[in-house]
Amino acid sequence: MGSTGSIGTQALDIIRDYPDLFQAEVLVANNNIDLLIKQAREFEPNFIVIADESKYTALKEAVSDLPVKVYAGAKSIEQVASLDIVDIVLTAMVGFSGLMPTIRAIEAGKIIALANKETLVVGGHIITDLLKKSKSRIIPVDSEHSAIFQCLAGENPANVDKLILTASGGPFRGKDKNFLSNVTPEQALRHPNWSMGNKVTIDSASLMNKGLEVIEARWLFGIPAEKIDVVVHPQSVIHSMVEFNDGSIKAQLGVPDMRIPIQYALDFPNRSVSTKNRFSFSEVSTFTFEKPDYDTFRNLKIAYDCLKKGGNASCVMNAANEIAVELFLKKEISFTGISDLIEETLGKIEFISNPNLKDCLETDNITRIKSFEISKNIK
Repeated sequence: MGSTGSIGTQALDIIRDYPDLFQAEVLVANNNIDLLIKQAREFEPNFIVIADESKYTALKEAVSDLPVKVYAGAKSIEQVASLDIVDIVLTAMVGFSGLMPTIRAIEAGKIIALANKETLVVGGHIITDLLKKSKSRIIPVDSEHSAIFQCLAGENPANVDKLILTASGGPFRGKDKNFLSNVTPEQALRHPNWSMGNKVTIDSASLMNKGLEVIEARWLFGIPAEKIDVVVHPQSVIHSMVEFNDGSIKAQLGVPDMRIPIQYALDFPNRSVSTKNRFSFSEVSTFTFEKPDYDTFRNLKIAYDCLKKGGNASCVMNAANEIAVELFLKKEISFTGISDLIEETLGKIEFISNPNLKDCLETDNITRIKSFEISKNIK
């Protein structure tokens, strides 16, 4: 799900490299029909789905010579997530759109390779409850959560003292508020280490991505906010760490390439041999670590605050952030305006202490409307 995005295209690289292990049965894209058509011709899936219903006819006509079923729209995406022919659902859709397909896949007992952190940010308690009633399980794809998942293998969860998420610091590490107020989308999209989609790259630059990962880690691993730390590690070689109650720390290292955690999730519990993307200690002589600047990069503190508050606060934050990033990319608000818009929106949406799925869906919708209204007064 999200086959034309950054994670999706890299996952297809892996499927291409390991045809004896994997077959792409379903490909789902948002609106990039040209790439989806190309993927359908190469991988010959049984189903392809385009989220943008206005592009259904063009897509169907373009693949009319292929034995592939074509669908469109959000409900179709939910339906294909539970097909009998599917063993693993890689959820790599961007933002809130990944929530409902992931829920349907869990209800159908699928293995979830989760690359959509917003699913747990918005509905972590809902997903956790569903997993208790299903044969489904989640294997994280984000490099940080994959690292923690690997570090916890064979360990007693009761012995975990702390999860330590690493952050590159993004393109603006060390910059002050005055500098940030004038940065352009083009500057924010130049990540020093990782190749990602636009939304994730902007989130990384603002440290919102790390905030989302903190919330995701809380639900994935059952660890409270006060036991989840963030440390800036500019080299992006140590992907995350776990500290245990005896003081020892385990870390997972590797080059900053998403193919490694994607392949690990798809082939778990095995590790398929790969000759690509090997790290060399002789080429990196120094690892450095810094505390995050919570005052300058306010989004990380906002995320911690929302996690501690609970209820629908993280859902509001996520929706407001998605709108803010969209407006920043259109140059309608400044980079620092992203945090301003999120903070102001959080104060305008009704707090629900124990939201159900309907509450989350309504909160997301109301927040997006309110964020657009508030953005008119944000610089």
